[in-house]
Amino acid sequence: MDSSTLQIILSGLGTGSIYALIAVGFNIIFKSTGALNFAQGEWVMMGGLLAAFCFNDAQLPVWQACLLAGLAVAVIGGLTERLLIRPLLNQTPFAITLVTVGIALLSKSLVMLSLGKNPVGYPGLSDTPFVPLWGASVATQTLWILGITLVFMILAQLFFNHTRWGCAMRAAAANPSAAALVGIRHHRVVLGSFVIAAAVGGLAGTIITPLTLMSYDSGAMLGFKGFSAAMLGGLGSLFGATLGGLLLGLLEALVSGFVTSQFKDAAAFLVLLLVLMLRPQGLLGKAEVTKL
Repeated sequence: MDSSTLQIILSGLGTGSIYALIAVGFNIIFKSTGALNFAQGEWVMMGGLLAAFCFNDAQLPVWQACLLAGLAVAVIGGLTERLLIRPLLNQTPFAITLVTVGIALLSKSLVMLSLGKNPVGYPGLSDTPFVPLWGASVATQTLWILGITLVFMILAQLFFNHTRWGCAMRAAAANPSAAALVGIRHHRVVLGSFVIAAAVGGLAGTIITPLTLMSYDSGAMLGFKGFSAAMLGGLGSLFGATLGGLLLGLLEALVSGFVTSQFKDAAAFLVLLLVLMLRPQGLLGKAEVTKL
């Protein structure tokens, strides 16, 4: 494998890791509510812009700016659930999905008015911008993205499988009525899912912004690609979200590197179309069986 191909693959894996994090956010909320949260991409945008504000205007170190931005977006996610989603928990998942579309539009407008329209950025988490790796020159931030995503996925598996709160969230998502009988409150699970999904989105925004400048209108495309990754891997599967994100990022990088970058974004649309046509449940999802 030549160095240019290796560089393209590593770049695709880095971008795919961001898509995987966004897809995880979609999956967490889908499991708890049955709805699709189309504000997920806006939370990614908020994470990047708030981190840039903390670094450029508040003069905080990069890692502090990223941490503070992630926490702020998590709080925004919790307030969103408490004020806008909780009154709708007795409604259908479709109604909740429509509300998240409105939340996304509102978030975009508020960010534009408060933080401006200009794209912003800040340095990566390392002082060295590029490192040589097997003959290729790889952005250090890409390696940070891969490492942070790997650590997060391990922690997510441990949380959902080996902690009381994580198991309670899984139980309430699988069967809210049965979970309520053993004392698990569904509205608390939904609140937790929104906080975690928002934190994941904010994290994704903070670590991708040093590579690609972030602006108020970046959330829609990032959200769509995260949704495509979630559909590709299978809604409801954390491992599927990871796989779908990495595959989508690799596909985009290969198309951009060997065909043309003008068709890079079209790859996500093509993937979503093919998945919906050929395997709606995704690569690792299970087809839903309904008894008549």
